[in-house]
Amino acid sequence: MSKKIHTEAVDSLFDAVLSLRNREECYQFFEDVCTVNEILSLSQRFEVAKMLKEKKTYLEISEKTGASTATISRVNRSLNYGNDGYDMVFDRISKE
Repeated sequence: MSKKIHTEAVDSLFDAVLSLRNREECYQFFEDVCTVNEILSLSQRFEVAKMLKEKKTYLEISEKTGASTATISRVNRSLNYGNDGYDMVFDRISKE
């Protein structure tokens, strides 16, 4: 990735996210910060990642989520060559 995301502004945003205490606070904050489509896109990518981890096919994923094959490929690339962020979250969620 050529864009540098480690900035003070991004740190500040992440600190704000980390201050949220529950799902309702997440809804309040993200609805103010993001458009509805941005939130839905993020949730779609997360759903795609879960389904890829479950070894679902691109066709199954596309049919269930409405994601394009380009989006599914992008998420798959993150799962295989990214920073392991999805895996970290999936591990934590599975322990709850």
